[in-house]
Amino acid sequence: MKTLVVAPHPDDEIIGPGGTLLRRQSEGGTVGWLVVTALTSSDKSDRERKKARGLEIENVRLALGINTEHAWFLNYPTTRLDTVPMGELVAAISQIMQDFQPEEVLVPFWGDAHTDHRIVFDAVAACTKWFRYPAVKRVLAYETLSETDSSIGRNNAFDPNVFIDISEWLEDKIRIINFYKSELGKFPFPRSEKAVRALGQVRGAASGFSAAEAFMLLKERH
Repeated sequence: MKTLVVAPHPDDEIIGPGGTLLRRQSEGGTVGWLVVTALTSSDKSDRERKKARGLEIENVRLALGINTEHAWFLNYPTTRLDTVPMGELVAAISQIMQDFQPEEVLVPFWGDAHTDHRIVFDAVAACTKWFRYPAVKRVLAYETLSETDSSIGRNNAFDPNVFIDISEWLEDKIRIINFYKSELGKFPFPRSEKAVRALGQVRGAASGFSAAEAFMLLKERH
């Protein structure tokens, strides 16, 4: 199976469905990774931060076992995706979908608190029409700590109906998360080792596994 994870920011892919990506690799699948935004400031301190972030991203790519030809970085400005024409964003994602031909697509939840996440969802949704992207058989929305759980919109509740067993991969997921040191905090900060492990265990308890990741099934074709 070919699985494409679309991450608005680097770290969403591991904090969200990281265990599932590790499982797909272990099953002999091919994982693609699309990161939509990047740090763009030219300030000297930010240049150093960008360099450090680049090393973090490369370490994560290697740890997830993703080939360089299956990793795409669109480098749109982080936190400012609302300044990018939707048509341009859709065209960029469409090209990657055509090149990679994923069967399974993992997208951020449409109700996430972060505007970048909601925009990415809308852009990817435009790239899953069966008559233009016939390879796509399954689309799942993943949850991202600090974004999905921070949504307060009445109609934005994350209501999972797919649970993927990551019992064998939870500790590896947490190990890889630690590459993003600048994004982690001390519990009860949601992007912390303790919170990630707890969510995995709660989702596991809901589905009969030691640990799981939860998704909303948006489309499936057989």
